[in-house]
Amino acid sequence: MSKWVLNRKRNDEATLRLFCCPYAGGGSDIFHSWSVGLPSEIEVCPVQLPGRGGRLLESPYRRLLQLVEVLSSELQPYLKKPFALFGHSMGAAISFELAQRLRSEYGIEPAHLFVAGFRAPQLPRREKPSFDLPQAEFLDKLHSLGGSTKELLDNPRFIRLMLPAVRADFEMIQTYTYSPQPPLTCPITALGGVDDHIVKHEELAAWREQTTGTFTLRTLPGNHFFLHTAQDRLLAILADELNVSH
Repeated sequence: MSKWVLNRKRNDEATLRLFCCPYAGGGSDIFHSWSVGLPSEIEVCPVQLPGRGGRLLESPYRRLLQLVEVLSSELQPYLKKPFALFGHSMGAAISFELAQRLRSEYGIEPAHLFVAGFRAPQLPRREKPSFDLPQAEFLDKLHSLGGSTKELLDNPRFIRLMLPAVRADFEMIQTYTYSPQPPLTCPITALGGVDDHIVKHEELAAWREQTTGTFTLRTLPGNHFFLHTAQDRLLAILADELNVSH
């Protein structure tokens, strides 16, 4: 069993594996309940990145393409059956580049690519880098994004154990530069929150350029972290797009 993939509910009868990549600072626990909300034909495979969870003592990656290079190799034993990729925010960029690398290096593509809460990679970055801000300013930035409570950000244990990985994640996504590549052929579904002030609707719509296959844009209730507040709706969309009964 690879330390990169945590199968909390292993299902050998599944017809498709869904690899899920988290947002910056997130761990595989984000996706632990998904196997309950998705049809049994889908085996949920949360991706656990270094620097969190059971890999807390490992150094986190700071360059996205370096991470993808290792991850694409680690996933090879799991790709003997059809698979799909889901990523939220930072995880969307990881999933996209992973799909591209799997195609270029191994000649395979996912059955479906789901990208949530992240602008299409060919678009310019609107915000200035924040990963190297002084600690107080960086914590304020995290709070403004809406994914962390003030109580958590004031917790010395969180700052000691998790802040280095969060900073590394921010560095990884804020230094990521897209290199133009031929569009994928697999379907892409872009997902966004109706009240997301971080990613605009047109930035999600621009994902259409990244595939010659079908493209779907779906919006759900909530802000940037709609995958938590609208989880049931999100899982229903995933099952529908994967043509699996729900």
